[in-house]
Amino acid sequence: MALHDLTLVDVLDGLTKRTFSAEELARALIARARHYADLNAFIAFDEEQILKDARHADERRAAGDATPLLGAPIVLKDNIDVAGIVTTGGTNALRHNVPKRSAPVAQRLLDAGALVFGKANLHELAFGCTSNNASFGAARNPYDPDRIAGGSSGGTAAAVGARLAPAGIGSDTGGSVRIPAGFCGNAGLRPTTDRYPAGGVVPISHTRDTAGPMARSVADVRLLDGILAGREGPLPALPNLADVRIGVPRTLFFETLDPTIATGAAAILERFKSYGVTLVEADIPDVEAVHKAGNFPVLLYEAIVDLNAYLAANETGLDFAAVVGEVGSPDVQQILEPLLAGGAIDESAYREALTVHRPRLQDIYATYFRDHQLDAVVYPTVPVLPMLIDQPQSGAMEDGDTVPAINLFDRNTGPASNAGIPSLTIPAGVDENGLPLSFTIDAPVGADDALLGLGVALDAVEPETPAPQLAW
Repeated sequence: MALHDLTLVDVLDGLTKRTFSAEELARALIARARHYADLNAFIAFDEEQILKDARHADERRAAGDATPLLGAPIVLKDNIDVAGIVTTGGTNALRHNVPKRSAPVAQRLLDAGALVFGKANLHELAFGCTSNNASFGAARNPYDPDRIAGGSSGGTAAAVGARLAPAGIGSDTGGSVRIPAGFCGNAGLRPTTDRYPAGGVVPISHTRDTAGPMARSVADVRLLDGILAGREGPLPALPNLADVRIGVPRTLFFETLDPTIATGAAAILERFKSYGVTLVEADIPDVEAVHKAGNFPVLLYEAIVDLNAYLAANETGLDFAAVVGEVGSPDVQQILEPLLAGGAIDESAYREALTVHRPRLQDIYATYFRDHQLDAVVYPTVPVLPMLIDQPQSGAMEDGDTVPAINLFDRNTGPASNAGIPSLTIPAGVDENGLPLSFTIDAPVGADDALLGLGVALDAVEPETPAPQLAW
């Protein structure tokens, strides 16, 4: 197997056994990243520093260092601070933002011995689901470079899916890890909110934002989750799938699906039955209305407060208005510019969303899992296939009608994000045209370890997602 095809677990096994060195692996991946540079997965990519770090990792390993991720290349989304490396957030105003401190999640990876294998492209300021970034160019889908990679962590997903690196870290506010993971053939986790240490990430909402790991297998995601969460002790045993109960909420989550997605979803559910999983047909009551009531008031109110706090902490000399003034992506301008022109969210609406609607949504989920005795709930990650990059970003097709892309792409992933529960996207092979299929499973709040164990068990029996057949 070529070095670029190795999973993170395989990489660490090979490094430990001295089958190859960190420098050999880094050189192989750098060569591949150069060859597929047209995917535009990276905003910053310092080859010399990567090789220097790899050689240092080899020296440490030769001296007996057994740090868990020593020498492993990890892509970081370019809204996550790493000391001494520019963090652009995918926007022009932050091209010179060089943080003095690494984000706590980045520091946990560095402390574990990981190599920063580039800073990845993203939807501008993480405010979108396509990663069609007007300031730095669009991140392209490795399975069809004419299509979007998804967002906002599109560059991370493209890099991992294209085998430029074994794993990466994105951020997720409404689906920004899971959507691009699904589009690019990867697994991706949005953990329970506050499972990982916060800070040092260009923000949208402190209530909703979280970092999230992405890789080509759930086992790799589980490994990274342990590092990011500071887990100690052995992992829980994997479940027996014959003992698992999974809810199937048809209303909202399975509505107006692209025919290819609908066919894939039906096949996935049939496979679940063949594994012995008990499927419980049960809708989540009022989930759409309650989610919508509390969604944007929180995001758009906190966007101003939190971005100003980040800009001040990083001593950028900028404020929210200055950053928005240089936004290049029309869809992001459409969201943020009205906030400067008297369109800011009223504090009373924000407080109502935060103290009434969000707690109600959390209670809806808790009741749903409890009353139906469920381990998880399953649904298609995104209702549609990744659209073409040159398709107008203001809309995508849903049942013959044009709706805003962001409203459609995060329709299924948004409610779990708002409720703060753990949510895991799992690859499930490809469709007849070679585009990746996926599904997402959510679990009760705090049940991340159980969700990841279930994910590993399902990933082991689901159809393998082949590597993309890149033409250039």
